[in-house]
Amino acid sequence: EVRVEESGGGSVQAGGSLRLSCTAPGFTSEDLDMGWYRQAPGNACEVVASISSDGHIYYGDSVKGRVTISLDSVKSTVYLQMLNLKSEDSGVYTCVASYFPPETAPKCCSKKYCAIDRFGYWGQGTQVTVAS
Repeated sequence: EVRVEESGGGSVQAGGSLRLSCTAPGFTSEDLDMGWYRQAPGNACEVVASISSDGHIYYGDSVKGRVTISLDSVKSTVYLQMLNLKSEDSGVYTCVASYFPPETAPKCCSKKYCAIDRFGYWGQGTQVTVAS
């Protein structure tokens, strides 16, 4: 099993920036994709960004141009740099190490609501709050 741990969430003013980190030791040897989901209360789960084991990168439409996902294989860490944050970016951001591209499983914000057997491994989530 791969343990996934996020860090870097917090509160920021609109227009500000945050960098989230996700450490998942062993994910490269498991040939896993890495991705970030987010969900705000009352809103649907959303794939923010992902990076596949072969380097393919995906960004959700709502964050394109404002978010960059990157990978440090040596540290087994994926970063999500977010710029020009908006109030609608607020939510719980959950990192996943998955056997399937996260963008093909938009409902898999959590294991509870993911219908794909053995989808992958989830972190606990980190809160991002953007004040307008």
